[in-house]
Amino acid sequence: MSTTRHLVNRQRRLATVAAAERAVTPAPARPRTGGGPDPEKPADTAKESSEPEEDGGSEPDGEKITARRLPRLSLPVILCVLTVLLGSFAAWAFTSAASLRDDPSRQNTALTDISRTSEVKGQITEAVGAVFSYDYASPTKAETAVTRYLTGKAVQQHADMLAEVRAQAPKQKLVLTTTVTDSGVEMLDGDRARLLIYADQRNTRTGKSEETTYAAAMFSVDAVRKGGTWRISSIDTFTR
Repeated sequence: MSTTRHLVNRQRRLATVAAAERAVTPAPARPRTGGGPDPEKPADTAKESSEPEEDGGSEPDGEKITARRLPRLSLPVILCVLTVLLGSFAAWAFTSAASLRDDPSRQNTALTDISRTSEVKGQITEAVGAVFSYDYASPTKAETAVTRYLTGKAVQQHADMLAEVRAQAPKQKLVLTTTVTDSGVEMLDGDRARLLIYADQRNTRTGKSEETTYAAAMFSVDAVRKGGTWRISSIDTFTR
C-alpha cells in the first residue's frame, strides 16, 4: 500500500509542475491577416503616441515675442503720415488738372460750343468775302473792309496778296469777287479761332474786251474776337 501511495503522490507532483510550466510559457504569436489594429495592443496607445500634447492655456513663444516687438504708433506719427499722404494726393491732383488744361482737345470747343462756332463762321465768312473782293471803280470800299475785318499781321499779308490786283485794276478795269463756298472751324478757344476756308473767285476784266476767269482757293485764317466782333489776324495760303 505504501508503494502505491508513493506512486500516486509522485504523479500528482509531476502533473502540478507541468501545469505550472505551461502557465509560465507564453503562447506563440498568431499572424495578422488584415489591416486593422492589433487585437492584443490597446487601441489608445497608438492614438496617444501620434497626437502631441496640448497645453490649453499657454500661447506659443513666437507669438509672445512678436507681440512684444510690435511698436505702438503715437498720434503725432499717424498725423505726420496722413499729412504726407494728403500732400502727395494734392500734388497729383494739381498736376492732373494742369495736364487737362493744357490738352488741346480739352481747350478746343469747336464741337461743343455750337453758338460760338456758328458766330465765328458767319462773321469770318463775311470778312473773307469783303477783303478778297476788289472793284477798280470803288477802291475805298476795299480799304474800308481791310480796316474793319483785319488786324495784326493779316493787314500786311493781305496787302502783299492783292498788290498786283490793285496795280492792274485801273488799266484792265478789273473786278474781283470772292465767294466762300464752305468753311470749318478747326479750333475754338475762348476768343481765338482757326478756320479752314474754301472759296470761289471770279475775275472779270471789263476793258476793251470783257473776259471772266474763275478759280478755286483754299486757305486758313486765324481769328480773334475784339469788341464782340471776330476779325482775321493771320492768313495762311499753305505756300512757302
